[in-house]
Amino acid sequence: MNNKFITFALLGAVLTSATTFLLVKSNKDISEGETVTQLWQIWKKTYHKRYADPDLEEYRLQVFTSNLEYVKQDTTGTLGITEFFDLTDDEFSAIYLTENFSQNEITAEDIPIDPSTNINWVVKNKVTEVKYQGKCGSCWTFSATGAVESALIIAGKAEQTIDLSEQQLIDCCGQSYGNKGCRGGFKQQAFNYIYQNSITTEQNYPYKAMEQKCITDKSALSPNYTISDYKQVDISTQALAQALLVQPIAISVDAKQFKYYTGGIFSSCDKTIHNHAVLLVGFQDNAWIVKNSWGTQWGENGYIRLKNGNTCGLANLAFYPIA
Repeated sequence: MNNKFITFALLGAVLTSATTFLLVKSNKDISEGETVTQLWQIWKKTYHKRYADPDLEEYRLQVFTSNLEYVKQDTTGTLGITEFFDLTDDEFSAIYLTENFSQNEITAEDIPIDPSTNINWVVKNKVTEVKYQGKCGSCWTFSATGAVESALIIAGKAEQTIDLSEQQLIDCCGQSYGNKGCRGGFKQQAFNYIYQNSITTEQNYPYKAMEQKCITDKSALSPNYTISDYKQVDISTQALAQALLVQPIAISVDAKQFKYYTGGIFSSCDKTIHNHAVLLVGFQDNAWIVKNSWGTQWGENGYIRLKNGNTCGLANLAFYPIA
């Protein structure tokens, strides 16, 4: 992997025996042979976790232990300890995997991309910083704003530091667009809203990770940015790679196993299921490069690499804005 793109600073658990893990954070090794309780204490400190009472903490420790047991079975080298280790799979899905989708989706033609293909919009400084959606099912807004931010930068209409307001989409791009705020939405409908109304900056309309009343005061929504249109990518991996040559693309994926991802080329997912919206920003070293919205402590500094092909269904529902 190009070192200019991602510095590998992983928080992960690597299986060294049936009961022993090595926890790694910011290249600082913590000694082998840690007990589950010791790992739990390290994990709580790392992610600033606190619980309301001892009974709740005991339950969360049981969930943490169950997740550790699951990771022990991993043979891919891509799974480990993450921020989400005190959540059951159902809890994780209910909070983070909330992108809306239609029932008549089509699975893309799956033709692997030429492994020598080299596209990396992060290296080109056309991708904004990784953001954190918190405990709000607003991935659809981050996928959309990330795509619009990159489109504006590439078109010369904004600086690389542009930061558009996901909260405006949560509050204002609601039921009339088929969206449910923190309970899920469609990234393409976020593009539709921006096309019809424009969108302001994070500074003007800050992120609260909760649904609020839409702010309509035009003075509060200035400066603002818009797009001239948005399009769906033809449903094939080859069409997706061609579109990616022009700009980053908002995509949908099956992210059930992202809960455990700590690094490497990932493929433990279903290409016919979609539950999470993210931003495709490159293809390099025979893998897709994807920007997530779970902060920089997750994955590879907030990114994940997906196996060449229609991994996790990334080519099925791809859209891009036209700046």
